[in-house]
Amino acid sequence: MTNASMLRKGLLAASMVAFATCGGAATSTDPAGPTVNTPPPTPPADPGPTPVTPPVDKGIGHVFVILMENHNWADIKGSASAPYINGTLLPLGSRAENYMNPTGLHPSLPNYLWLEAGTNFGIRNDSGPSTNHQSTTNHLVTLLEAAGISWKSYQEDISGTACPVNSTGKYAPKHNPMVYFDDVINSSSYCIEHVRPYPELARDLEVDTVPGYSFITPNLCNDMHDSSGCASSDSIRNGDAWLAREVPKILGSPAFKRDGVLFITFDEGQGSNDGPIGFIALSRYAKGGGYSNTIRYTHSSLLRTVQHIFKVTPLLGDAANATDLGDLFTDWR
Repeated sequence: MTNASMLRKGLLAASMVAFATCGGAATSTDPAGPTVNTPPPTPPADPGPTPVTPPVDKGIGHVFVILMENHNWADIKGSASAPYINGTLLPLGSRAENYMNPTGLHPSLPNYLWLEAGTNFGIRNDSGPSTNHQSTTNHLVTLLEAAGISWKSYQEDISGTACPVNSTGKYAPKHNPMVYFDDVINSSSYCIEHVRPYPELARDLEVDTVPGYSFITPNLCNDMHDSSGCASSDSIRNGDAWLAREVPKILGSPAFKRDGVLFITFDEGQGSNDGPIGFIALSRYAKGGGYSNTIRYTHSSLLRTVQHIFKVTPLLGDAANATDLGDLFTDWR
């Protein structure tokens, strides 16, 4: 081999070594050397599905109150005329066996006012708003309004086209405390917006637009008040049948299932009797399962509890002195 050939071969070998050292081709072309393959890059690990954070349970957000009329709990509990209350509601909910109307407070209207304001304002009659209207703004629905919490009073047998300050059909203003306050009734449009015909509740429940606070009054046949001109002569049976038709609509609604509570009670004991008048709480936050206690409660207890749920102050009237209904619940934030 000539000196020139040897020089060319040496230069070629040196250049191949330098090329490989500097990161050249992955595979050597030297027929005398082994073939070396560089492994492909490792793909990133699959992180899997993005975890879903469950919504924060903020506690009760919808309160429904149904007021029945003029019966002691002894008339209702165990009565053959009340199969829905006894066979369905009591096993499902929590109940208070010693819930009373405020001592000596009769007839109906003073008790309804008490549920709204913690006082009867000295009223002991059933006269209409023209006689018994109140100028104070210190009552429940106005506190709710100020706190941005929606409310409606759903009343059977009203038209929804006027503020219902007068009796019509089987509707009685004395069972609708909101229309006794000037800040509700002095604006006809505001009153009409918030005091609505009862059938609208079913629609509001279905489309999930029901307000935070719903006060519900059946008419004089359906609230067990009397039986004149009603479906039967048994006032308890009439009211129980109404509850059997209407309560499932509330219990089956998105709002109730999500964060609702339904309270069912009576305005007062029969005649001059203060009770016990019975009280039922239905909610996924309630102890339920037929739980009962014998703690003494009054309408002030219900008012205080509603204020606690919605965190509105000041405590109204006698609500400041009352025992709340917390024992009926497992959680009532």
